[in-house]
Amino acid sequence: MKKKIGYLGCGVWGYCLSSLLANKGYEVTSWSVDEKVIRHIAKYNEHPKCKGFPPPPSLYFTTDLKEAITKKDLIVEAVTSAGIRQVFQKIKLMNVPSCPFVLTSKGIEQNTGLLLSEVVTEVLGIEHKHQIGVLSGPSLAEEVLRGLPTTVVCSAYDFSVMEKIQEAFSTTHFRVYLNGDINGVELGGAFKNVIAIACGISDGLGFGDNTKAAIMTRGLHEMRKLAATRGCLPETLSGLTGMGDLCVTCLSTLSRNYRFGRLIAEGVEPEKAKMKIGMVVEGTYTCLSVVQLAQIAKIELPITLAVYKVLYEGLSPPDAVKMLLQRVAKDEFL
Repeated sequence: MKKKIGYLGCGVWGYCLSSLLANKGYEVTSWSVDEKVIRHIAKYNEHPKCKGFPPPPSLYFTTDLKEAITKKDLIVEAVTSAGIRQVFQKIKLMNVPSCPFVLTSKGIEQNTGLLLSEVVTEVLGIEHKHQIGVLSGPSLAEEVLRGLPTTVVCSAYDFSVMEKIQEAFSTTHFRVYLNGDINGVELGGAFKNVIAIACGISDGLGFGDNTKAAIMTRGLHEMRKLAATRGCLPETLSGLTGMGDLCVTCLSTLSRNYRFGRLIAEGVEPEKAKMKIGMVVEGTYTCLSVVQLAQIAKIELPITLAVYKVLYEGLSPPDAVKMLLQRVAKDEFL
């Protein structure tokens, strides 16, 4: 009997991973609030933003949340960090399934500073904490859809859930490692989007690879500083969800956060840049959350602060660069 999987969210990443699972032979029901996307797939047999990749035969689509979560062996989330609380509040009003929940969105909730697994735990209740896991790592949706070799990492509060995630997602081209540091896995996957915006701004201003290497290296240092305040393992940030995800998101033109940064450097206003990207730019949401956490922890994150000032206070990208370069010189690892 086929395992049944409910998939919450049918954006590009959601469509990518739900296709991967369906291609493995699982029966996958993909839910979306966007009726236009569902209608487009039904009419043209492809996602509007994933042309040339028709859905596998065992991938079904619905706008009924209850249908998506009922009698499932696994439920996977791919909504947005800003929308995840609302979706799970709706699930809370139903009979919460007893199967594992896998979170694949990458972000930190604004104003609460909660990681997404903490948001879901708070909404569903502590009694459901053992069901929650996450999947993260360097994984551009288009490359995964094309079947290019990709390696990611999963984590969970319960080891058996980690093993179930690994088993469900692993294929000959999609390799899944285990990591018990769920806070580190989530924080790395979220924070790197902010640094990717900074790299996009740098390239958009015409700076070179020297500059980008500096931003990535010092950006990783900022990620590790914040991770230390959350009790994360430093090696996690040196792994797939930290350095690995940072590299692919900062270096690839397929990265929406990187492309967003380039548009900002070219003088496009943030809201218009988001519209041009046409997909959620998680780094813009996470940037505010990280600044809030840094203020609480009383740590300096200069690159993140510069991005924040550009996005939320109207600082021009060239002036943001000046602000960074005029900081007092110090030892590398302070």
